[in-house]
Amino acid sequence: MFPTGIPVHVEKDKTARVKIHDSCGLTCNFCHNEGTPVVVDNRRRPLGDFTTAGPSGRVSIYAATNGAAFLPAAVPDNEQFGEALTMLGDALDLSEVHLTGGEPTLHPAVARLTKIAVDAGFQVGMTSNGERGDRVLADCAAAGLDRVNFSVFGTTAAELAEVQHARYRDPDRAQRKIDALKRSISECEAHGVKASANIVVLDHSHAPRVHRLLDEYSPHLSVRLLNSLDHGAVSIKAIERILAERGAVAEAHYITAGVSGARTAYRLPDGRRVFFKQIRPVRLPDTCAGCRFNNDTDCQEGFYGVRLYYDRTGRYQVGVCIQRMDLCMPLDEFVTSPKRAEILALREAEYQRLTARLAG
Repeated sequence: MFPTGIPVHVEKDKTARVKIHDSCGLTCNFCHNEGTPVVVDNRRRPLGDFTTAGPSGRVSIYAATNGAAFLPAAVPDNEQFGEALTMLGDALDLSEVHLTGGEPTLHPAVARLTKIAVDAGFQVGMTSNGERGDRVLADCAAAGLDRVNFSVFGTTAAELAEVQHARYRDPDRAQRKIDALKRSISECEAHGVKASANIVVLDHSHAPRVHRLLDEYSPHLSVRLLNSLDHGAVSIKAIERILAERGAVAEAHYITAGVSGARTAYRLPDGRRVFFKQIRPVRLPDTCAGCRFNNDTDCQEGFYGVRLYYDRTGRYQVGVCIQRMDLCMPLDEFVTSPKRAEILALREAEYQRLTARLAG
């Protein structure tokens, strides 16, 4: 896992992902929707009998098999949100909150939620497709937003349309979404918010997307290349080939102890940094031991960290796996549960093992 000849940095996981609502203006055909069903397509269905796809055109690829037992609701911008963050943060020694969706910029109070999280002592990030960022990111920046990870599903209208539901494969519509993304990136730059772009590379036919992203977007945009687990070694080799085509040189490796995320930083000849992000085979030792997905083929992201949800009954729920939403539990139960202790023990054990390996 460690590249040779470059520094390796290990840090402990300190982040919770928070699904602040479910709405999204895209219909990407690979969306996991943070593990929850698409609300608009499941409001009239019995709990636990959810569909992965419906009239909206949106999908949640695991919803029919992951045991999800609740529908998410929009997180309210009240003191209860701050209390929930503090409770989870204290339980797991967290210092960062990452807002997700759906599309978080569509939440009408996203700036206020950012402020509540900042006031609770957290650094706040966001994952966004950028569709409404030009309207809200200035206020989010004023509230203390630190960074935005933009998900880039296409650098041309044709590319973006290709991964949308058949009813929405309209190049004009796709171009409007791309233009909105570019405006959102510009807003980040104008207001001092760090911006990065995540782009999944399935195989080398996706190389033109990466090159356009590097050539046509702001040099201040940090680019992160993600390999496709479904495409295995083909995806990894494609990313390595793209990096070689750009003359990239590996300069550091970063591992987050206790979760599956890891990334290698590369320097391009013009000084720009590009990251290759991969998933490590990290599992919760007890929770994952008997899981039917616990193999190299079916487990898509390993233990990626905790996620916080707000359900339609007004309770905060904590999840540990988007493929096993049946493992979710109410926040007040989670903080005293064996699962909390298991997460803390895994993080500490991994940190000690990885740092000892570096020291040796």
